[in-house]
Amino acid sequence: MLTQIKDLSKKLAPRLIEIRRHIHSHPELSGQEYQTSAFVAGVLSSSGLHVQEGVGKTGVIGELQGNGSDERLLAIRTDMDALPIQERTGLEYASRAEGVMHACGHDVHTTVGLGTAMVLSQIAEELGGKTRFLFQPAEEIAQGASWMVKDGAMEKVSAILGVHVFPSIPAGSIGVRYGALTAAADDLEIIIVGESGHGARPHEAIDAIWIAAQVITALQQAISRTQNPLRPVVLSIGQITGGRAPNVIADKVRLLGTVRSLHPETRANLPNWIEKIVANVCHSFGAKYQVNYHQGVPSVQNDYALTQLLQSSAEEAWSSDRVQVLPESSLGAEDFSVYLEHAPGAMFRLGVGYKDRIINHPLHHPEFEVDESAIITGVVTMAYAAYKYWQSPQIA
Repeated sequence: MLTQIKDLSKKLAPRLIEIRRHIHSHPELSGQEYQTSAFVAGVLSSSGLHVQEGVGKTGVIGELQGNGSDERLLAIRTDMDALPIQERTGLEYASRAEGVMHACGHDVHTTVGLGTAMVLSQIAEELGGKTRFLFQPAEEIAQGASWMVKDGAMEKVSAILGVHVFPSIPAGSIGVRYGALTAAADDLEIIIVGESGHGARPHEAIDAIWIAAQVITALQQAISRTQNPLRPVVLSIGQITGGRAPNVIADKVRLLGTVRSLHPETRANLPNWIEKIVANVCHSFGAKYQVNYHQGVPSVQNDYALTQLLQSSAEEAWSSDRVQVLPESSLGAEDFSVYLEHAPGAMFRLGVGYKDRIINHPLHHPEFEVDESAIITGVVTMAYAAYKYWQSPQIA
């Protein structure tokens, strides 16, 4: 069966390159994936899948019924949205949308999902049950998965598989990670309220900007001294607003940031930990404060058995030399984790780096490029893993 899957994928290669370049040329931002969704639905329909559009606002579901009586349901998820980045690759098929770019590889993800559906549709008689393909919007704003779940995308799902490109791994290779793959990502807002005054007489005011600087410094120092270094935490303040004029001491400053963590116990303690530090600094200088901590998506925790399935499928398809067991988690976030609250799952890393380049630009970079030979690597790995899932009744 592996040989057949490889042969089918190889025949589809020119079409899949064409699909990827079309999607790359026409990127759409989160929640606006109207053309992409219509395109995806058309490809799925032409491959004989039952298609449902408008799931999770602009998402698409394609279902493929196997020939067996297995009551399990396997889901395969890929995401479709692009980023608000001006592309600078100079490629012939570069983005035609001003200020919008597939800089995170979701065009590749979508293509791998479509390619997997096209391959499996041709061997449906060998599949024991139903495979559901989820083409998700709005991953970049960490909302699309919740939208899809709300619209029933995970109903009756027994297991779910996903893929994400990885430019630091060369094309033709696969990365797997047992346990924590990505971090939980939470949103932080800190408001500091002082008292306004003349810039020449700071002793008569309570300088919210200066106190905000002390808060930022205290938080960064406290991470290294009070948090377990074996359980990483990253707190980054990305936006500061406050003040009205250069000679007027600001009475109010608003800080916005992101907080990343890998362990649920650490994450649970972070809101109180942050508030205590902010409170201590503000009280020391007579300021008032408000801390708003919003939990975003949790950490992606890969299921052991499904990660084994992905690893063994990739090793059989490409040899163990081309499969890496990743030693470290990423502190990036992925709302694939939302699906894992409803069924066990696993996501693998698809190498897309050029082997002969000194620099492979990272994700979210305006010059990010992928070696398109990776598409077939992704399709074969995912399709063969799906086939093996149906041959493995002991897996959830």
